[in-house]
Amino acid sequence: MSDGLPPGHADTWRFVEENAGAWDIAGEIPRTVLSGLGAAGFLCAEVAKEHGGLGMLGQESGELTAYAGSLCSSVRSVMTSQGMAAWMVQRLGTREQRARFLPQLTGGRLAAVAFSEPEAGSDLGAMTAELRFAGDTVVVDGHKTWITAATYADLIVVVAKAGGDAAAVVVPADAEGVRIEKIPHPLGCRAAGHAHVRLDGVRVPAANVLGGTGLSLPFLITTALSYGRMSVAWGCAGILRGCLRAVTGHAKARRQFGKPIAEHQLVSRMVADLYTAEQVATAVCRHAAECWESGSPDQVIATVLAKHVSATEAVRGTASAVQIMASAGASDGHVVARGYRDAKLMEIIEGSSEICRLELARHALAAGTGPVRREAQ
Repeated sequence: MSDGLPPGHADTWRFVEENAGAWDIAGEIPRTVLSGLGAAGFLCAEVAKEHGGLGMLGQESGELTAYAGSLCSSVRSVMTSQGMAAWMVQRLGTREQRARFLPQLTGGRLAAVAFSEPEAGSDLGAMTAELRFAGDTVVVDGHKTWITAATYADLIVVVAKAGGDAAAVVVPADAEGVRIEKIPHPLGCRAAGHAHVRLDGVRVPAANVLGGTGLSLPFLITTALSYGRMSVAWGCAGILRGCLRAVTGHAKARRQFGKPIAEHQLVSRMVADLYTAEQVATAVCRHAAECWESGSPDQVIATVLAKHVSATEAVRGTASAVQIMASAGASDGHVVARGYRDAKLMEIIEGSSEICRLELARHALAAGTGPVRREAQ
């Protein structure tokens, strides 16, 4: 792979790039496009080849995510959703469940992961969705909100309370009692298929409960969110790359006061800021990926840092991009306009910037508990 571009699929990704603006305006990606990307292994690239995936390692998969994000954040959001579902199956599922579900996720079927609820956003411990056993089936009740890719999903991995523990269960989207309500006109990632999901007495086989019950909710949340945060972080690096391509081309071609605007110092400063934002986001993503690949004990906090820094840099960087492009980038569907809106959502999903700051502060305080050295008087 060169610069995140999967070999042999240039036409596929060129099609995504050429149509991303139209999909953003329409609020929908053709299902055939997503199924095709899924069948090619791109939506969950880290799944092992034995299950039909690409078997990519963390950094290689991250660069693919960033590449997709530089073209279309809505496609990248679906990648994050599908990848998170596959990640949970891989980490929580039995051998039989992995063999059953992973080939579906690499074969063109689409998936969503349902965590958040109307009263359980940052505080996922407050979720009220419940799962209870009834013989060889389980019954799922709950109301999930703002679930990415839910309007496209064939399968939904639902996280719910199960007695005093928690569980993740794979629910077919067409099961009786499942109702999916598309969210109209979201601020960003408009074609990512955000929806509310209602589950009223939904019955599925008990064999669909990943790894059985008895799992702690914090463990489930950490397992899923770690993948989601890493994917979002790389996606933010991609947003910045897409904006940087657009801005540098525009700044060299657009002339004001007798010279290209790139030669005006204040414009050059904003270009420099955007470039810096992209480099910083990429650096923290690569550091986190290295932690994952090496099994470092710092991989969780490195992921939080990558998500927080990348999202923050994306918001700042895209604001500079809009300012440089001015009216040339102010139309719906333009890569810079999309980036500006999409980046803001990235500060909220998979743990808001405020939650990330709290986690980073707790880590710093715990790591800095040694004696304070006093300067010599």
